[in-house]
Amino acid sequence: MEKLKKFLISYAVPIAFSILCVSAVLIAKIPPIFLISEIVRRLSRNTFLVLSLIIPIIGGLGLNFGIVLGAMAAQAALFFVVDWKIKGLLGILIACLMASAISIVLGWLAGLTLNRAKGREMITSMILGFFANGIYQLIFLFFIGSLIPFRTKQFLLPEGVGLRNTVDLYGTVASALNRVWTIRIGMVNVFVLPLLIVAALCLFITFLFKTKLGQDIRAVGQDMHIAEVAGINVNKVRIIAVIMSTVLAGIGQVIYLQDIGTINTYNSHEQIGLFSIAALLVGGATTRKATIWNAILGVVLFHTLFVVAPSAGNRLFGQPQVGEFFREFLAYAVIAFALAMHGWRTKKILM
Repeated sequence: MEKLKKFLISYAVPIAFSILCVSAVLIAKIPPIFLISEIVRRLSRNTFLVLSLIIPIIGGLGLNFGIVLGAMAAQAALFFVVDWKIKGLLGILIACLMASAISIVLGWLAGLTLNRAKGREMITSMILGFFANGIYQLIFLFFIGSLIPFRTKQFLLPEGVGLRNTVDLYGTVASALNRVWTIRIGMVNVFVLPLLIVAALCLFITFLFKTKLGQDIRAVGQDMHIAEVAGINVNKVRIIAVIMSTVLAGIGQVIYLQDIGTINTYNSHEQIGLFSIAALLVGGATTRKATIWNAILGVVLFHTLFVVAPSAGNRLFGQPQVGEFFREFLAYAVIAFALAMHGWRTKKILM
C-alpha cells in the first residue's frame, strides 16, 4: 500500500494527464489516423527542444526558462539565411551554426547571471528571457533595414525598417529536413531525418553523463558544496550546462521552424520555454530530476491534448476557443503543480 501511494505521488502529473488525454480523445472523436499522424509529426518537431532542458535540470539549475535565448538566436540566424537566399539542407546547416555561435555567447552570459542567483535560477532565467526579448524586439523592429542591411524588401515593413510580423521560409529552408527521407505508413507520414537527429541527441545526452564532465554536472546538481570540496569548479560546470542547453535549444528551434514553414517574427519564441517545460513535467520530470523518457512521454501526452482540446471544447461547449484556453491553462497549471510539489518535498526533507 505504501509503495502504491509513493508511486501515485511520484507520477501524479503523467497519470492525471493520461486520463485527461484519453477523456479528451473520446469526447473529440478525432479519426485515429489523423491523431497518430499529428503526434508523430510533433515528436519530430518538438522533442529536440524538450530534450534541451535535461542537462541544466540534472546540473541543479532547475527548469531553464532561458531556452528562449536559444530560440531567439535560431530565429535571428534564419532571418539572415532567408535574406541570403540559402536553400535546403545547406541553409539549415548554416542556420544551426549561426544559432549555435550566438547561443554560446548568450548561454555564457546567462550562466554568469545564474551563478549570481544560486537558488533562484528558474525565476532569474525567466526574467532573462523577458530582458533578452526586449533587445530582440529592438534589433528586429528598429535596427534591421537601418543599421543592419537586409536586402529582401518584401519582409521589411513599408518604411523599409524593421521586419514584418511573418517571415516565410517557403522557397528556402521550409521542410528541408522533412523532405530528405519520408516513410509513408498507411496514411501517416514519418519524417525520418528529424527523428534520427532526436535519436542522436538522446545518445549524446546518455554518453555525456558517462563522461567526466557529465559526472561533474550530476555532482553539482546533487550538492554544490560537496562538489566544490571534491575539487569541481562549480561555477564553470554550471555555465557549461547553461551553454549546452541554450545551443541545443537554438538547434531545436531551427528544426521546429523548418517544419512550421513560417516565423512569427515577434512571437514564435515566446511560448517555447513554457510549452517545452510543461511537456517535460507532464512526462513525469521534476525540477531536480529528468530523463529522456520523461521528455518523449511528455511530448506525446502534452501534444495529444494540444491536438484534441479544440475539438473536445467544441463538442462540449460549442466553442473551439474553450479548448485553446484550456490547454493554455494546463500548461501553466502543470508548471505550478510541479513547483508546488518541489517546495513540498524540500520542506519534508528539511523537517
